[in-house]
Amino acid sequence: MTTPDAEQIQHLDPHGVVLGMVSRTEMRARNLFHRAVFVAVRSDDGCLLVHRRSGSKDLWPGWWDITVGGVVVGDESYEVAASRELDEEIGLSGVALEYLCDGEYHDSSVNLVGRCFGVQSNGPFIYRDGEVDEARLVTAHQFAQMTNEYQFVPDSMALVLPHLGDFWSAIAYDGEEPQ
Repeated sequence: MTTPDAEQIQHLDPHGVVLGMVSRTEMRARNLFHRAVFVAVRSDDGCLLVHRRSGSKDLWPGWWDITVGGVVVGDESYEVAASRELDEEIGLSGVALEYLCDGEYHDSSVNLVGRCFGVQSNGPFIYRDGEVDEARLVTAHQFAQMTNEYQFVPDSMALVLPHLGDFWSAIAYDGEEPQ
């Protein structure tokens, strides 16, 4: 496994132009604009895989997330990064990526441009890199209930959730199924 000081990340300007390479540690310390990937995993019956991030994560430790993903390393493509993250975090390989959207997210902790994908899989899921403490497949109604009980990672919620129709509408209806 590569250390955060060894991982080189593209530092971007506000227009997405590469300004240079920086370590992951420097990117986090200075909250530099960078690239990231997000992958929503849905089962054949429409459930969404959500997971609780490890307490050792450098950003939002212990929070729940609706996507697998992370920082794009070096000059790898978004697709390569998404496939790498799926394999590292949940042991999935060889699944077809469905493009959802591109978007930006900015807050006091992170500044990124992200590419978002969806995949369909029933697993099995293998949490081998230590980034996931707990995971479950949930219905839209179960997800809406979880958002009232737990903190969810804000960048994936902002970028991906609007593209997950039934999960997005469940939140809009305060967890109650629309009639």
